[in-house]
Amino acid sequence: MVYVKDLEDSDLRKVRMSLREELEAIDNYEKRIETAKDAELKKILAHNMDEEKEHTAMLMEWLRKTDSTQDKMFESHD
Repeated sequence: MVYVKDLEDSDLRKVRMSLREELEAIDNYEKRIETAKDAELKKILAHNMDEEKEHTAMLMEWLRKTDSTQDKMFESHD
């Protein structure tokens, strides 16, 4: 297991910024899907949104492996 103290802070900052960007992209796609009129376009946008969700999951997985405190919060939050 990799510990936070062994990483440069910049790696954690990059992951957290990327998470924010991926979540924002999900929100943007959701808004576009809601307002799109064409069914085929809605399907494409939904596919793209799901890819952003995959990216979010990948980043969270890395964060959980890297930051033991963050990982514990997934198991024992209030």
